Amino acid sequence: MREKHKKHKYDSRCNSRYVIIKSGFNVLKTVVSKLSAAVPSLLLSAAFTAALCGCSSPFEATVQTSGPITDYIRASEPVPENGSGNAPATSGETAPAGASNPYPDLSVPTWLTKVEDTYFLVDCYHNQVIYHDNLEDPLSSWKVMTGDIDKGHTLASDGEVYLIDDTEQNRVLIFEKQADAYIHTQTFQEIGNRPHYIIYHAPTDTFYAWSSMSGEMYLFRHNPGDTRMYLTEIRRIDSLDQVYVRSFTIIGDEIYFVSGNASIIRADLDTFEILETYPVPDQMAGMIQLTRIQDYFYITVSTDITGNQDHATILRTRDLSTLAEGGYEDIYENFIGGGTPYYITQLDNAYYLTEHRLPGHSLWRFCVEDNQITEVEAVY
Repeated sequence: MREKHKKHKYDSRCNSRYVIIKSGFNVLKTVVSKLSAAVPSLLLSAAFTAALCGCSSPFEATVQTSGPITDYIRASEPVPENGSGNAPATSGETAPAGASNPYPDLSVPTWLTKVEDTYFLVDCYHNQVIYHDNLEDPLSSWKVMTGDIDKGHTLASDGEVYLIDDTEQNRVLIFEKQADAYIHTQTFQEIGNRPHYIIYHAPTDTFYAWSSMSGEMYLFRHNPGDTRMYLTEIRRIDSLDQVYVRSFTIIGDEIYFVSGNASIIRADLDTFEILETYPVPDQMAGMIQLTRIQDYFYITVSTDITGNQDHATILRTRDLSTLAEGGYEDIYENFIGGGTPYYITQLDNAYYLTEHRLPGHSLWRFCVEDNQITEVEAVY
């Protein structure tokens, strides 16, 4: 049951668009207040939302960026204490949670992040997330956080909960740290089509989870002091439905999508209104991620427009509007080249690049000083 929402920046969307409440709000609020003594809270909430929006949908919810969560699409499903939440979802080969990593190498690593003093590495084709307190020890020293994923790609945390995308099963898994273990405590099922990229955005205290094939962004939050997660909103870029988009990048109050339709989209973070579209050459159409480092946009590329991985590389440009005319430089030679670079993350004072197709070069560390790439080294 939804409770009456109290504070809005935007109300629910109608036909995948936001309705911005600019006038009449206070008048309507007064009318609702007078009715509240006589109308049950559930009907009151429905009437209030319908009057503001002019329509209703079970997939819409209030945008709330601060304060307690009082309106949401759905809550997470708790995992029973003796349930199978940590059992391997794909095969019996993956070690159970808390066990030592059984693999001496990585198979298509996609994401490295650090939460407090612990590193987390998503080992995509081994269907596991592993963790350790340093990057010097061999991979056999790492422990398995979960093997209950099928081709997961990223992990994000606010320090209280840890969200992992379970890409091929259309799930988002929530973990919590209990003593020295990470326990799968909650699950969201039916999260779009191949959820592929999750980040925690501190300014809005929100987890953003991207559905890579449906053009949908799922927003998750929890109340302060309570780890129960709620799906509070779904935003959409209609033109990206059925287009493979591996990631997004939030810069200030804007969000960027490197899309598989040979373009980069810049949109408003709050409304998802498209502000500008930047075409790119066919040879970099299969982009993976855009990252802003100092004065440049760094773009990892998996394939050209035909899916040919021979075009996998890393490019950078100062101005996205010049890409179509070749206004970029190829910097992959700094990392040997020949593989497929994937996601870049910044941890402490360095950057980390995951890569596949090159044995012994699955994770790179590098620095950037005055726009110059320095101290490049293979970590694993």
